Amino acid sequence: MSLIEKIKLLAEQFFEETVATRRYIHAHPELSFKEYKTSAFVAEKLRQMGLSPQEGIAETGVVALIEGKNPTSKVVALRADMDALPIKEENAVPYKSKYDGIMHACGHDVHTSSLLGTAKILTQLREDFEGTVKLIFQPGEEKNPGGASIMIREGVLQNPAPQGILGQHVMPYLPVGKVGFREGMYMASSDEIYLTVCGKGGHGAMPENAIDPVLIASHIIVALQQIVSRFIPPKIPAVLSFGKIIGNGATNVIPNEVRIEGTLRTFHEEWREKAKEKIRQIAQGIAESMGGSCIVEIDKGYPFLVNNPELSRRMKHAAAEYLGDENVVDLDIWMAAEDFAYYTHHTNACFYRLGVRNEAKGIISGVHTPTFDIDEEALKIGTGLMAWLAIKELHQK
Repeated sequence: MSLIEKIKLLAEQFFEETVATRRYIHAHPELSFKEYKTSAFVAEKLRQMGLSPQEGIAETGVVALIEGKNPTSKVVALRADMDALPIKEENAVPYKSKYDGIMHACGHDVHTSSLLGTAKILTQLREDFEGTVKLIFQPGEEKNPGGASIMIREGVLQNPAPQGILGQHVMPYLPVGKVGFREGMYMASSDEIYLTVCGKGGHGAMPENAIDPVLIASHIIVALQQIVSRFIPPKIPAVLSFGKIIGNGATNVIPNEVRIEGTLRTFHEEWREKAKEKIRQIAQGIAESMGGSCIVEIDKGYPFLVNNPELSRRMKHAAAEYLGDENVVDLDIWMAAEDFAYYTHHTNACFYRLGVRNEAKGIISGVHTPTFDIDEEALKIGTGLMAWLAIKELHQK
């Protein structure tokens, strides 16, 4: 029996357990950096496999090693994130979230259960591979500063240091059975923009006695759009979007201040910093020219995500061996952000996508929505494929 056949057989054998694991985690979601029960659950599962998990990295992170033959020859890391989102689930399923207002709406339950399934497969195949697989169960992907940055700071990429790291993420726009890869730049950096426009409130019928922060805020939002269209070079993908405006006035009340919140995303670190300085200049300049002021706060988020070309090319080829050429697709750049990006700036990395969509079953919702779900057949693919990719990379000279 070939190694691929062994892996597929084990993925099938452990499928029901992986589904049960995913459903348990889905029903018991925990927010970023509060994954105490999830991490304890993960650690116990690893101990049941005969592994010795290290707990408490970044407080709720868990790390474990699976050693094959000649364990010091090469190390490959596999990463899964564990946190959920502050979203009220609307799915009518037996494994619906038991916690009101918290939901695994980004598939981290899938990532965690898949990596546990992969670990179970790899522990059965220790005699079939050389080197060590490092399992990284990470907290806080959904919230700055990102659990990845903390885990790296606390040494997750040391002792032993992996020569490469793989990350698998659900993709609701890809049909179940397919996976996607991209070499080089893939996902954007992400900064959170907070503007407080200060004026002078008053009666709406007497605007001459007020300094209208609503009007000032309107001018600022329109003017800031020129940063992407006229300041950042057009060859550099960039997005500046504002999704929240709060001005607590009334039909006849001009408020004292307006709060604006948005996001800046791009693929170039130098222009990222220049754009943030331009946001400050424009917002403060317009506010002052209209008699008010603007407090600019920018919470620096994740860097851009760049997949190592050679590693990604090898993983794409290995995925085609496992699933067939027709089930491996090329991905376009994605303006969303992901804290896996931190790993990509420290070691060779490949972040790829797992298809979970099934239109026939009505499973079509995007991530970060209250109706997001997956076709659980994806778990069989996710566990086996990651095991195969890890072994293939360990054997790469």
